[in-house]
Amino acid sequence: MVKALFLDRDGIINVDHGYVHKIENFEFVDGIFEICTLAIEKGYQIFVITNQAGIARGYYEIIDFEHLTSWMKAEFKKRNIEISGVYYCPHHPVKGSNEYKMDCDCRKPKPGMIFKAISDHNINIKQSIFIGDKISDMEAAAAAGIDNRILVKSQYADETNIKAHRVGELAGAAQFIV
Repeated sequence: MVKALFLDRDGIINVDHGYVHKIENFEFVDGIFEICTLAIEKGYQIFVITNQAGIARGYYEIIDFEHLTSWMKAEFKKRNIEISGVYYCPHHPVKGSNEYKMDCDCRKPKPGMIFKAISDHNINIKQSIFIGDKISDMEAAAAAGIDNRILVKSQYADETNIKAHRVGELAGAAQFIV
């Protein structure tokens, strides 16, 4: 079975400028490549789990997201980091202007994207880690059975009743990748 490092995208892989969907607006978070390299050295495969409500809202199309994702994966590959899978939710339950305006099982805090990755890649969830910057990331990870959850301080509110390792910046997550 595979050990997985699950990463939220906006705020963990790239700076969260809001609905980032163009290469020229994509800015890697300091330390992301080092964290991924460490995880790979420790036997983890890398997976991205990301809500992309900008698709439902009509800000960009799936093809735009896929183009950016291909570029992002290539940038990781240049650093000898393989991203084993990218799972995204294009839906929003109340805000939207197209067929993606719906309630679904994949949008975090629901664990659907994680469950899909588990199914696709034979992942051992008890040996896996989730790094995110929102409470919804931690809730999705908890609902999927991931015990090693790392919440990176961000612009979003924290709820101290959510169990997670809390770090001030991404580099602090390294101590919890075992």
